[in-house]
Amino acid sequence: MGKVYLIASGKGGTGKSMFAANFGAILAKKGYSTVILDLDLGLRNLDLYFGLENNVVYDVYDVLTGVCRIKQALIRDKRFENLFLMAAPPNRDDGSLTPLHMQVLCEKLKNTYDYVIVDAPSGIDDGLVLASAGADSCIIVTTPEYSALRDADVLDRELTELGIEERFVVLNKVVAEMMTSGYAPRLREITSMLRPPLAGVIQFDENIQISTNLGVPIVLKDGTYIQENFERIAARIIE
Repeated sequence: MGKVYLIASGKGGTGKSMFAANFGAILAKKGYSTVILDLDLGLRNLDLYFGLENNVVYDVYDVLTGVCRIKQALIRDKRFENLFLMAAPPNRDDGSLTPLHMQVLCEKLKNTYDYVIVDAPSGIDDGLVLASAGADSCIIVTTPEYSALRDADVLDRELTELGIEERFVVLNKVVAEMMTSGYAPRLREITSMLRPPLAGVIQFDENIQISTNLGVPIVLKDGTYIQENFERIAARIIE
């Protein structure tokens, strides 16, 4: 039986989808069969992060509404033997989807794949409720800004009410010099503001933005400090 990880953020712009793409790629590189679901309905992006935008025929909405079978909507990334993407629809949900739809889909995927990564929409609206319905654990991606940290705390409390007991925090876009100079909250203050354990810190690096624009997960380049950092973060989360 596999495990479902929800990737969520309290606000947009934290790098949530970037983390979802690279977390899934790291798991696939480790040999785990992995599926990434883009549940940001109406704001499809993950296909671009993998350079698979021209391969999308069916999407997660088609699966949840019975238009197609699960296998028809899964797109395999040819750079991996065991990494699959299910894209989000270009339009928002019209209200026909329920959390039960998502629960059933996740249970079916868990019977076949080791890990299911769900990229949730930002915030705490109905989209989060739908995306989290089948989740076993959640990774909250935030940045070292007071507004983002406050929103991450609100999100964490919402996830608790939704019944997700295992939760982690990943701090993205960190500039160490700003922390040491007092222009951004320091790690000790951040960890005191948020209840879940800190799974890792991702430094701000222009190469991450370049990789997403090129449609290539940055963890594909072995031997870099970024790839090694993602390896450590993934190990803390899954082990």
